[in-house]
Amino acid sequence: MSTAILTGPPAPGSSLDGDLRSLGFDVRIASGTEEARVLLAAVPAGERVALVDPRFVGHLHALRLALTDPRFPAAAAPGALTAQWEARPALARALETVSTTAGATGNGTLTDAHGLTDSLAEALDADGVAVHRPQLGTLVATVPTDAEARHAARAAVDAVDDEAVRLRSAVKAHDGFFTTFFISPYSRYIARWCARRGLTPNQVTTASLLTALIAAGCAATGVRGGYVAAGVLLIVSFVLDCTDGQLARYALKYSTMGAWLDATFDRAKEYAFYAGLALGAARNGDDVWALALGAMVLMTCRHVVDFSFNEANAESTGAAAKTSLALSSRLDSVGWTVWARRMIILPIGERWAMIAVLTAATSPRIVFWALIVGCAFGACYTTAGRVLRSLTRKAKRTDRAAQALADLADSGPLAGLAGRLFGRAGLQLLPGFVLALIATGVLLPAVLGRPFGDGGTVVAAAMYAIFAGAAVARPLKGALDWLVPPLFRAAEYTTVLVLAARSDAPQALPAAFGLVAAVAYHHYDTVYRIRGGTGAPPAWLVRVTGGHEGRTLLVTVLAALSATRGDDFTLALTALAVAVALVVLVESIRFWVSSGAPAVHDEGETA
Repeated sequence: MSTAILTGPPAPGSSLDGDLRSLGFDVRIASGTEEARVLLAAVPAGERVALVDPRFVGHLHALRLALTDPRFPAAAAPGALTAQWEARPALARALETVSTTAGATGNGTLTDAHGLTDSLAEALDADGVAVHRPQLGTLVATVPTDAEARHAARAAVDAVDDEAVRLRSAVKAHDGFFTTFFISPYSRYIARWCARRGLTPNQVTTASLLTALIAAGCAATGVRGGYVAAGVLLIVSFVLDCTDGQLARYALKYSTMGAWLDATFDRAKEYAFYAGLALGAARNGDDVWALALGAMVLMTCRHVVDFSFNEANAESTGAAAKTSLALSSRLDSVGWTVWARRMIILPIGERWAMIAVLTAATSPRIVFWALIVGCAFGACYTTAGRVLRSLTRKAKRTDRAAQALADLADSGPLAGLAGRLFGRAGLQLLPGFVLALIATGVLLPAVLGRPFGDGGTVVAAAMYAIFAGAAVARPLKGALDWLVPPLFRAAEYTTVLVLAARSDAPQALPAAFGLVAAVAYHHYDTVYRIRGGTGAPPAWLVRVTGGHEGRTLLVTVLAALSATRGDDFTLALTALAVAVALVVLVESIRFWVSSGAPAVHDEGETA
């Protein structure tokens, strides 16, 4: 139970007391600021507390948005303010300061009609506590100062359907065409149905994962009926995947665990389905594991491009940023181009719809080729546009952005040693992007052109580690340095794919699929930690897992040692995959269930 303190008796006929109780607040009434201080001190330290102006007039959902969102330590709307436990001391200080203001009156408002709650919100901002102010759109939240204003406010409340706004706000902003027009029109009602039955977003997320795993199992049967069932279940899983976020926004049931599960399960569902398709094809004598792994590699590298570019430019402002977005703004002025640009990059909705339809109607090989072609086109389109923007913009990269790129690079001990030893040998005169390009250009031709297990590949991997270390030896602040992490991902994943495909060891490709999946999880985990503002995983984790250059060199050494020893390469890849998966999963779970894990903000459409 949370506590709401009304800073005076509510107006006659007001539903404010009942509205607050319906939101889970125990309502207390203070006769003025001094009594409000006493009531605030009496609330148990770990509870949320809200202060509400008794003159407040507005929608129930406006109060819900302002007072019950768990993601923010403090939040406010006109006439209403809330503080969670971490902001309670600052609120007490603000209330003490405001209560001593000469203009304070006995009923808890200020003589200039500037409400107490608004003054407290300003005092919290001044004290360094960021006060979240939700975008209310057409929702009403106001503090009328006379009867005429109150009448007008109530008329404005009656003119807007509170529940319709709440449903509309549950839909995530800027979704793809398929999600917007084929899923969200009804999934929002599923979210409301779940909310009214007490279901949580995490339960819906888990149901989505289980549905996708069953779909993968159906695909693994290798029969047409199984493929049809797999396609249908994959769409059902995606509907539930949309519903969990809409339920979180509808009911304001956000949690750190929920954000982590949603991000993690999306990758698990898609890659499990790839594995199911590969197993189903194998039952019919068609080995498509290389295509499955290729699709996973391409998808992950494309996501890293997105993450790196966004982190590199997250703090860019001013004329440079506006100039870089000029073409996009002109295109957005033509309605159909917005949807066309969202569709051609094959976002998750379009991608899953394509996978589902092709799975039901064709074969796994066709599914994977369609994925590879579509994702390759989308990756080339987005990367080319970002390269052009990076070359034309003049904004300087911040230290925070450079650190984020260094964290995304996932450089291990070998890269650190190489950077110290060879960074002074004139290599640091070259931009990080150029050195990363050289490193990749040294490694991949050797992997692709030399026989499996050739010692020259090991030498190339060692040179890759040297140049990769030099690439990150100084801050990544160049115009194209955001390409460093994607280049490293492409080099590592492609090395594993090619060596597994060219070995004669049976089941080497499924083992490589598992290894890349484990490493990719580590890289996604790094992204979500950085997004939450907590920085990269601990340094010991990167050291234990070897960094991208250490794992790459190890895989080439394992290939050389097992070149003439049957299935030893499969066993080596499997052992490495299990070791990496155990270490990164244990640390990731420990972090995300801890109290220090970041909250992930995900706003819906503005009402």
